[in-house]
Amino acid sequence: MNNVVHADTPDPRRWFALFVIAIAQLMVVLDASIVNIALPHAALPAAQGGLNIASKNYQWAITAYLLTFGGLLLLGGRIGDFAGRKKVFLIGLTGFAGASLLGGFAQNQGMLFGARALQGVFGALLAPAALSLISVTFTESKERAKAFAVYGALSGVGAAIGLIAGGLLTQYLSWRWCLFVNTPMALIALVLAIPNLRESKVEGDTRYDVPGAISVTVAMVAIVFGVNQASSDGWGSIQAWPFMIGGAALLGFFFWLETKVSHPLLPLRLITDRIRGGAYVSQLLVGLGLYGFFLFMTFYFQTVHGYSAVKTGLCFLPFSIGIIVSAGSAGQFLPKFGPRPIATTGLTMAAAGLFLLSRMQADSSYTAHILPYMLLMSLGLGMTFVAVSSTALFNLQPHDTGAAAAVLNTTQQVGGSFGTALQSTIAVSATSAFLLSRVHGSVSVALHDAALVHGYDRAFVVGSLILLAGAASFFFLVNVDRHHLGQHDSPVGIGH
Repeated sequence: MNNVVHADTPDPRRWFALFVIAIAQLMVVLDASIVNIALPHAALPAAQGGLNIASKNYQWAITAYLLTFGGLLLLGGRIGDFAGRKKVFLIGLTGFAGASLLGGFAQNQGMLFGARALQGVFGALLAPAALSLISVTFTESKERAKAFAVYGALSGVGAAIGLIAGGLLTQYLSWRWCLFVNTPMALIALVLAIPNLRESKVEGDTRYDVPGAISVTVAMVAIVFGVNQASSDGWGSIQAWPFMIGGAALLGFFFWLETKVSHPLLPLRLITDRIRGGAYVSQLLVGLGLYGFFLFMTFYFQTVHGYSAVKTGLCFLPFSIGIIVSAGSAGQFLPKFGPRPIATTGLTMAAAGLFLLSRMQADSSYTAHILPYMLLMSLGLGMTFVAVSSTALFNLQPHDTGAAAAVLNTTQQVGGSFGTALQSTIAVSATSAFLLSRVHGSVSVALHDAALVHGYDRAFVVGSLILLAGAASFFFLVNVDRHHLGQHDSPVGIGH
């Protein structure tokens, strides 16, 4: 655990380490979407194998995870830096496995919600540690680009793979296996991690910024909770806005506090740096623009076309393959062309694909009118995730690696939460307006489906504009080129 490998000595087990990290990253990313498929079955009456979850409490299986995961990411990243990234990675894996097992055996809704919250706690330790370990393990620019290609591909395909796996497990086994499946994945990663990962941590003064940790955690929990309330109750909800406003005020206090303490939880140089700041802004906008896509396309396949859970999941399979292929290519091209043209092109492609998808109708053919645009999106997103991940951790000091990784994960979570709530509101409003302008009596099934799809289309238009804004942000802010990537080879060494 305490072996030291100098910065100019490549870790001989680095590719085995990447395989381990990849398993953990996939587990964390797919966990949110795999539960989306399982929840309708978990909410069934107990007599039918469910937990009889009340409709008003349904969202808490998602919200409990988002609250703890999003709220604790920054603290989790700093704990990894100070306590040891490998150690925290192993703790995160073990805890995530245990929490998943607990959730799979849940006997009531409270036990399920508690297990999901516990998953978020250990996920907040695991996710920043995984990204940090990639950064400190791969110290040569071309190899690091390949490693980030794997990480970026998994970040992009995790949600789609979760839908596929969730459909298969729910239909052929039980909704509980959507939680159980994490345990063997985590245990395999744990066994492989012990011999293949090298410890790395910050030496010297490692005091924690306790006031900062408390303020940002409470702020993030309040904001995520408020957004989720707005998503379910509407943006006019009197319960949502106090949490969002209070969270924003507390977040402002946190940033002010970080300028005053000697050992800040989040060194502001990370986000004020033009290159990393541009990467974070782009990641935030990707979350805002993209996350609604998975939700609405799932509704489209299941509600409008009546597909089974398995068939719905398989409809996302080409999307996953597109991201994997694209991310692999981007990893090869990153050292040659630099991140700016890759991310800008990728986000523009994703925006175009989502805009073209907004023309779909209730009777649109999957092969002719859905698949081509989903592939265009996936090819663009694969490029984007690789470029953004590598840029966000570019030229870091060793003691900032965990914090930078945590910020990247946090922007994605916050963007996803806000994006889903925003686009849900747009879709519901557009659907209602469509029906009001056309209904003069009873609503037929065909008209109801047409109204739903009209709402999805309007949300996709907004999402495409947000992704286009992400492309512009990356182009104008991230001014690093391919030559800069190689100048900072071996910035940190394992054991430092």
